[in-house]
Amino acid sequence: MENILGLVALACGLIVGLGAIGASIGIGLMGGKFLESAARQPELANELQSKMFILAGLIDAAFLIGVAIALLFAFANPFVLK
Repeated sequence: MENILGLVALACGLIVGLGAIGASIGIGLMGGKFLESAARQPELANELQSKMFILAGLIDAAFLIGVAIALLFAFANPFVLK
């Protein structure tokens, strides 16, 4: 029983940690590409900025879904038999 709880805690940490790394890399790459494209065509900067904010929200939403799944496993674990 204790071994399963330890593995669940490890899995929750991996879900949150790898999700945070992936989201931060994705937003960093997207921000860099936005700056490159805005420097090449400044007249499209406003349109590109609105699309960038929508994509940043979607990337963060995927990370928050991972956090919600990790919290589900941590507090209402369906794998532990009572």
